[in-house]
Amino acid sequence: MLGRTGSSPGTGPARSLRDRVHDVVERARAVTDHPVLTHLARAGLIAYGAMHLLIAYLAVRLAWRLRGADADQTGALQTVADGPGGRVLLWAIGLGMLSLAVWQGGEVLLWWRGLLDRSHRVRTAVVCTKCLAKAVVYGGLGVTALLFAVGAGYQADERLRELTDDTLLVPGGAALVLTVALGVVAVGLYTLVRGFTGGFMRDIDLPAAPDRWEPVIEGIGRVGYVAKGIAFGLVGVLLWRAALSADVSTATGLDGAMTVIAGVRGGPWLLTAVAAGFAAFGVYALARARYPDRDPSS
Repeated sequence: MLGRTGSSPGTGPARSLRDRVHDVVERARAVTDHPVLTHLARAGLIAYGAMHLLIAYLAVRLAWRLRGADADQTGALQTVADGPGGRVLLWAIGLGMLSLAVWQGGEVLLWWRGLLDRSHRVRTAVVCTKCLAKAVVYGGLGVTALLFAVGAGYQADERLRELTDDTLLVPGGAALVLTVALGVVAVGLYTLVRGFTGGFMRDIDLPAAPDRWEPVIEGIGRVGYVAKGIAFGLVGVLLWRAALSADVSTATGLDGAMTVIAGVRGGPWLLTAVAAGFAAFGVYALARARYPDRDPSS
């Protein structure tokens, strides 16, 4: 009885458990804030930027009918693999991207308490979702780079076609592919909105960046995000067509979207413009590596 009367709201086992969880989270947060991980994450951002510059180069070759690797992430990695010291570079890219994923995902540890507060739960969930989505993208690219490093590379367009074909064969598979297509289109639209509104500047540590460079970074970032938004939106549209027609030949990923752009009237020039946008995004990513800020709410 004494123990029961001595307890008050917010104390006791529930409070003790929350405090222990908080201590664990704070220790994990300290790890993600470690300078070594921050430097590795910057290396990952440099790799991320270089990958987009390579995609831009491959897109230009595709636009003017010059043979080369696919104009997508796996094509960029294959280009690295075929170059001098390719395996070593792929290991560096993979480990850098995985470090970037951990660093970016670690931001969730700062916000987790907001999920327990009803007045801040929605905003906190949005922020955490953004952080985790970025971490998943970086982690996926990191794993892919390591696969290429050990000789287990693949072509993204072929893998997507195979996966789409297998999914369409199962009951409800078409609905699942349509859902994924809508998600890809949504990502494309979100990327476009970020480009038009300049929301991507939240990923730049503005106080650390010289004032004269801010408009330059914002300008190239806008071009890059708009180009990526267009390309991703087209990927989703092609995937949607594949689900409706049961023709998996249209499910070709980023390289397929680039090919479609190249095939329309004035396509070479249009695709060259998109390639310039991807190059601009690559430069923006390099700027972000110099002035990184992982907090999307700031």
